[in-house]
Amino acid sequence: MSDSNDKSGVSRRKFLVASGLTGIAAGGGMTAALLPMAAQSSEPGADGYVAPGELDDYYGFYSSGQSGEVRVYGIPSMRELKRIPVFNYFPATGWGVTNESRKILYEGLTPQGKRRADKQGGILRNGDTHHPHMSYTDGTYDGRYLFINDKANSRVARIRMDLMVCDKIVQIPNVQAVHGLRLQKFPRTGYVFCNGEFMIPQPNDGRDMYDPSKYYTLFSALDGDTMEVKWQVKVSGNLDNTNADYAGRYAFSTCYNSENGVVLGEMMRAERDHVVVFNIARIEEAVKQGKFTTIGDSKVPVVDGTKGSDLTLYIPIPKGPHGINTSPDGKYFIANGKLSPTVSVVEIAKLDEYFDGKLKEPRDVVVAEPELGLGPLHTTFDGRGNAYTTLFIDSQVAKWNLEDAIKGFKDGKTNPIRQKLDVHYQPGHLNASMAETKEADGKWLISLNKFSKDRFLNVGPLKPECDQLIDISGDEMKLVHDGPTYSEPHDCIVVRRDVLHPSRLYDPNDPMFDDLKAQAKKDGVEIGKDNKVIRDGNKVRLYMMSYAPNYGITDFKVKQGDEVTIIIKNIDEIEDVTHGFTLTNYDIQMEISPQQTVSVTFIADEVGMFWYYCQWFCHALHMEMRGRMMVEA
Repeated sequence: MSDSNDKSGVSRRKFLVASGLTGIAAGGGMTAALLPMAAQSSEPGADGYVAPGELDDYYGFYSSGQSGEVRVYGIPSMRELKRIPVFNYFPATGWGVTNESRKILYEGLTPQGKRRADKQGGILRNGDTHHPHMSYTDGTYDGRYLFINDKANSRVARIRMDLMVCDKIVQIPNVQAVHGLRLQKFPRTGYVFCNGEFMIPQPNDGRDMYDPSKYYTLFSALDGDTMEVKWQVKVSGNLDNTNADYAGRYAFSTCYNSENGVVLGEMMRAERDHVVVFNIARIEEAVKQGKFTTIGDSKVPVVDGTKGSDLTLYIPIPKGPHGINTSPDGKYFIANGKLSPTVSVVEIAKLDEYFDGKLKEPRDVVVAEPELGLGPLHTTFDGRGNAYTTLFIDSQVAKWNLEDAIKGFKDGKTNPIRQKLDVHYQPGHLNASMAETKEADGKWLISLNKFSKDRFLNVGPLKPECDQLIDISGDEMKLVHDGPTYSEPHDCIVVRRDVLHPSRLYDPNDPMFDDLKAQAKKDGVEIGKDNKVIRDGNKVRLYMMSYAPNYGITDFKVKQGDEVTIIIKNIDEIEDVTHGFTLTNYDIQMEISPQQTVSVTFIADEVGMFWYYCQWFCHALHMEMRGRMMVEA
């Protein structure tokens, strides 16, 4: 391999190709067709075509809505590359089965969350992922982490980008439904900003359940490095989506239901809702000075940012705003109207003027409000001064120019709209390549559409949704690809491939293996060197290695009722020689990638002989890679 993590210098593919060519050459049958081909250009055409064997220029990281995972695509090919389990049970890898994954799923829960998980076998069983976003340094992606929210159980997860594996999950206290999620962009991602969408009694202990006037929600700042909630802000209304500036000074959220209503009719009485701007420095100072309270059993500082607070600014905008997006030049953010045909453009520099007392009216920070069409939901950018907004009801993407929108706001004449492109159908989120950074490059745009009727083969009442790839590199948008997707991907980001440097093998010295190493040391075992069974009363720990096509232990016996922990290290050093461990009729299955160590604990409650086998194809003798567990009465 060409990767620095390659200890052997040989990949399985290179090994097999070299072996095959050597055999053909020895037989005198080598042909030009079998010789390595000259490298083709990896630059895809404007149609998005990526030739077999060539690599995409971008990664796409998609949420999966009700499936609770993150999906990885190559762009522009739109090929699905991986599914990263996060809030879901994922039997392919053993996520939710292995001790390591169950610890991640459990340890960051609030006390209430742990009580719920304890009733359900130690895990929360579902998640609703919405907004994936990557960590930043100096306003652009740095490839360290990806963060994703779970609206269903009010959680935020962190994914390590070197492994594309989730390593931390935190449940946000005092809120219900973490929806909008964005990251601090400058100087380096410290805070992960999280919107609590639904208003609840504070504390939610039964005392004010029937008094909606006592309901509030909170804006939370999570430390992306420690995964600790640092502070929360009490707000008026329901928080929807959120974003941040490129200077590290402000975060801002769309906010609907300014009426504090509980049912639809109550939520629609007011003519306007608002955007809430959070002054980060002022909030931090208030916390530092002790001007906060706590709620219930949570120790997180909570400051008052409701209407009238000097920590926040409430900007009146048309009813029911939804998406909120920051332009790559850092000058503006756009709040999308949803129930209005307009979007509201706010000049970020004017926020300084307002907080410094130079502007008196909150609406003075609005510098444009172009009418784009019916149902504007989300906006993205090409880095050339143009914005692209989804029109949900019109089933279109509108391309418009920011400076012309500002000019038109002043003169009432200038039309900022450049083009409208039909998409199929009812688009929600959209994202252009690198558009969430200061390096927006204006090459590709993904429109994530809610409906796909008649676009694909009928698969019954529950239809796939439709992702469409649009070329935005020229003056006109051009639709180049349709792709069916299942169970609401909802949102995505598009990241240049050079930003990421995924590992090819696990590092045996990674801190993620420290707990297993500590236990092995107590047992006098060296993981990856010893195959050994340790009995400690009614607890049995089995240490073994896997290497194609063998397990280090092919027979072991335990007593009925024993607590059995199986610890396996894959000692192969060739990339993609992944092994697995499946224990038949015990509902246990897990993946073991090269140089990875995994463990699983269970009760041997059934007497008899049970085979275990490798379920990841690894070798010509893969079917023979197995062993037996004997459970004695």
